Amino acid sequence: MVDVLALVEARLRTAFGEPSGRAAVTFLGAERIEVLRYFGAGGVDGAEPDVVRYVTLGMARQPMTDPTAAVADPLRGPRAELLLSVRAGRADTDGVLRTLATLAASPQVEGVVVAPGASLDVGGPLWPEAPFTAVLVAESGGLVEDLELDPPMDPVRFLPLLPMTPTEAAWKRVHGAAALQERWLRHGTDLRDPRRRPVRLDD
Repeated sequence: MVDVLALVEARLRTAFGEPSGRAAVTFLGAERIEVLRYFGAGGVDGAEPDVVRYVTLGMARQPMTDPTAAVADPLRGPRAELLLSVRAGRADTDGVLRTLATLAASPQVEGVVVAPGASLDVGGPLWPEAPFTAVLVAESGGLVEDLELDPPMDPVRFLPLLPMTPTEAAWKRVHGAAALQERWLRHGTDLRDPRRRPVRLDD
């Protein structure tokens, strides 16, 4: 059986180099989730010295299963890891490690299938004093290329997480992910700023 996590870590090493830190969290009813921290790594677009990236390692160990399925397929099904990028030195963002591990464990613990366009609400600040309480799951393939696995296994996708304020999350529930992303783009929102204010939603 292929060691999926070893392949995932090798892909991350190719994209970002060696991690500057790592932490492991284990939840009841789930296998261990690690969160790797990369400082100044840029991925396919080159180095970004003022950006820190947090990437989960362990979510892709098993495919995500539709909670309505009668039997879980041990091979087929979407696989993913989560990736968060923030500007360094503006907030104590290392507190996001447990939050990310919790989100990465949700497919095992709660039967959640995490896919682009979804909102993940953490029920509190993403890190201490963060203005964000939820994230929007974006499309993969930007910072880290999808990792192809031997058939019949689905590829591992590295899904970026875009922090949302409570007002943005509520607006997204009504108008959809594409509409919120269009507003972010129109207003030149720096989605990596850990202290940013909500985007204007009334124009």
